[in-house]
Amino acid sequence: MQQTTKTFSYHTRQSGFTLIELIMVIVILGILSAFALPKFADFSDDAEASSLEGARGAVRSASAISHAACLADSACNASGATSSTVIEGVTVDMVYGYPDKAGIQNAADLDGYTITPGAAADPLIIAVEGDGTPCFTYTIASISGTVITAPVISAPLTYDSTAATCS
Repeated sequence: MQQTTKTFSYHTRQSGFTLIELIMVIVILGILSAFALPKFADFSDDAEASSLEGARGAVRSASAISHAACLADSACNASGATSSTVIEGVTVDMVYGYPDKAGIQNAADLDGYTITPGAAADPLIIAVEGDGTPCFTYTIASISGTVITAPVISAPLTYDSTAATCS
């Protein structure tokens, strides 16, 4: 008895993607990007808000650390209208034991922010970049009789460069 063997030839000549497969991939990527792009495109507002919160935190910390350094420094008059203390080699000008406008800029290292000092009685305005960006104010310490009021750091507001206000 003779046995016959059949040989099957699975010979394929395809060596890449067909045009339809490539078009389908492009269509799918287009659909995915249409949904994903809006979620990633506008991070500038979040970045500005985060930067401002970082600066506010730096100002709060610098104010507290400077106040503590002034209380610990016998040369610093914590109840005087003007004084100064040195923190890590940086001179911080003080008013009633807290940093004044120039002192808080030095202590918090606010380089890179738009800073509007205003008149002597006006608060210091710290903005992320410029017009329309988030900002906050730093009002120096004050005294009423014998009661010293700590500096006031405002909530985030919006900077108006033409009026030089943070409101």
